[in-house]
Amino acid sequence: MAALGWLTPRRRSATARSVLAGEAAAEAARKTSLEAESAAEETEPEEPEFPVVGDDRAAAFFDLDNTVMQGAALFHFGRGLYKRKFFERRELTRFAWQQAWFRLAGVEDPEHMQDARDSALSIVKGHRVSELMSIGEEIYDEYMADRIWPGTRALAQAHLDAGQRVWLVTAAPVETATIIARRLGLTGALGTVAESVDGVYTGRLVGEPLHGPAKAEAVRALAAAEGLDLARCAAYSDSHNDIPMLSLVGHPYAINPDTKLRKHARARDWRLRDYRTGRKAAKVGIPAAAGVGALAGGTAAAVALHRRRR
Repeated sequence: MAALGWLTPRRRSATARSVLAGEAAAEAARKTSLEAESAAEETEPEEPEFPVVGDDRAAAFFDLDNTVMQGAALFHFGRGLYKRKFFERRELTRFAWQQAWFRLAGVEDPEHMQDARDSALSIVKGHRVSELMSIGEEIYDEYMADRIWPGTRALAQAHLDAGQRVWLVTAAPVETATIIARRLGLTGALGTVAESVDGVYTGRLVGEPLHGPAKAEAVRALAAAEGLDLARCAAYSDSHNDIPMLSLVGHPYAINPDTKLRKHARARDWRLRDYRTGRKAAKVGIPAAAGVGALAGGTAAAVALHRRRR
C-alpha cells in the first residue's frame, strides 16, 4: 500500500502537466494559424475587379480572325460573293484552299493573306461601296454569325457592361469589320481601307493592310484621339503578329494563341484563354504596358476613323 501511495501523487501531477501542455500546444497552433492567415492577406491581396466599371479612360481592342471569329472574315466574305456570282468557280477553289489552310494552321501567313487580299480587291473592283455593304450584311448572317467564339464574345460584353468602348482591330476590309462590330454591339472597327472614287472601288488599297505593327499604331492613334490611357486598356489576339498591339496595353490577352504567341505570353505572364478545346485556360497575371515603334499607315487609319466618328 505504501508503494501505491507513493505512485498516486506522481500520476496526478503528470496528468495536470499533460493537460497544461496540450492547452499550450493548441493555443500556439491557433496563434500560428491566425498569423499565417494575416500574412497571406497582406502579401497576396485579391485581384482587383476587371474590367473596372465606369473607367471611361479604358477600352478594349479585339483582333478579329480566329480571336472573335473562327476562320478569316475575308474568306467567308469571298464565299458569299461567289454565291452571288461575283467570280468564277476557280476563284472559289482558291478561296476554299486559303480558308482550309488558315483553319488547319491556325496562324496568319503573310503570303496567304496577301494573296487573299489581292483576290478580293480584284473581285470588288468596279462595284459600288454601298452595294458591297448591303451584301456584307447578308454574308454576315449566312457565314459569320454562327462562327463567333462565345467565350471571346463574353469578354467583349464584359467591357461593354463596364461602360467601356470596344473596338475590332483587323486586317480585314474596314467595311466587313464595321458590319461585324455593329452586329456584335461593339463601338466600332479599325480595318484595311480599299480605295474608292465616287463610291466605286478602284481595286487598290489606301496605304497598306492594317497588319502587325500597323495595328499597334492604329490603336495608339485612336487612344490619343479618344483620351484613353493605354495602361488601363486591354487587347486580345490569337496571333504572334499582334504582339506589338498586345504589348502596347496594360492588360494583354492571348486568345486561342498560336505557338509563338503562347510562348511569348507565358514568358511575360500574360493571360491566356483557349476556346478551341472548350477548356478554361490558365489566368496568368497582368504585365505593365510597353511601347512599340511607329508606323504611319496604322496612325492614318485610326485618325481617319476618329474623324468619321466625329
